Order: sequence, then C-alpha cells, then structure tokens
Amino acid sequence: MRLLVFFILNFGALYVGALLMNGSPATNEWYQQLDKAPWTPPGWFFGLAWTTIMICYSIYMSLTWKSADNKKQLLFLYGIQWLLNVGWNPVFFAWHQTLIGCFVIFSLILILLYKHKMFSSKSWITTLLILPYVLWLCVALSLNVYAV
Repeated sequence: MRLLVFFILNFGALYVGALLMNGSPATNEWYQQLDKAPWTPPGWFFGLAWTTIMICYSIYMSLTWKSADNKKQLLFLYGIQWLLNVGWNPVFFAWHQTLIGCFVIFSLILILLYKHKMFSSKSWITTLLILPYVLWLCVALSLNVYAV
C-alpha cells in the first residue's frame, strides 16, 4: 500500500510540475531559443529518465518509510524534496530564472543526500535506488548552470 502511495505522490509531482511549466519544452519558445549545453540529452530521454527515477524513488521511499524511526522527520524532508522538485519547473520554464533554478536543484540534491544519510545510508539497496535521482539532478544542475 505504501508503495502505491509513493507512486502516486512521485508521479503526481511530475504531473504538477508539468502543469506549472508554461508548456512542454518542445512548445516553450523561450526554452527552444535557449543556448543549451552540448551534452543536453534528446527530448525523449527526459521522459524515460524521470519515469525510471520515480519508479526507483517510489521503491526507495517505501523501503525507507518502512524502516524509519522518525516518520515525521522523514515526511518533512520528503515534503521539502517534493516541493523543490515541483518548484523547479515554473522557476526555470515559466519565470526563466536560471540562477534561482540552480539554487533549487542544488538544494534538492542536498535534501536527498541528507535524507538518505539520516534514514537509509546503511542499506546498499536504497543507495542503488536513489542513485539515478541524484545522478540525474547532477546532470540537470550542469545543464541549468550552462543556461545561466
């Protein structure tokens, strides 16, 4: 049941973030004109990456929730992570605030690593499950920095 809840919450974050983007990247004129990094993946890769990340992260959160002693703190950190993940979309795509976008992504990376250290760092399975999210955010940060 908790896995289903995290699937809904995590894929819901992607949906809400997409609603706040001011159009898809393919139709966003500002993004289309942006000087993108040479290592920017093709458009289709973003959907594949985020789907994989959210499947892994939902399993990660389900396992972490099951073993967490302080569920209130875990929920608080998860809430911050959720808001940062959703919030980057309008900051970057709708408001064109690339520097603030860098801060949002960097904060998201720090929250994920802190939450992992506090609740799951002793488990190699959870480390493997959160790794795609953290690695993708590092790529996203590099792309966002290039846009600045």
